[in-house]
Amino acid sequence: MNPGNVVGGHKANLNNPNTSEESKQHSKEVLDQEFNGGNVESSGDKNPQNVAGGLKATTKNPNVSDEAKQSAEQRLKEMGQ
Repeated sequence: MNPGNVVGGHKANLNNPNTSEESKQHSKEVLDQEFNGGNVESSGDKNPQNVAGGLKATTKNPNVSDEAKQSAEQRLKEMGQ
């Protein structure tokens, strides 16, 4: 089981207005006792093809600022894409 997914589920529960206070208390206890309050380090291993795909999508998205598009283009160039 991926710890990041577990933490994400408990954090979602804490912010869900449809869950009981008892459930929220349980999630808070699990985060505090087992996951350092919800601070989980990521492995940092990202698939370069997925990163490039996301950056390419950013450059073509009309809802993204010009500054973000330029940043994405620069990162793509640095990746050799």
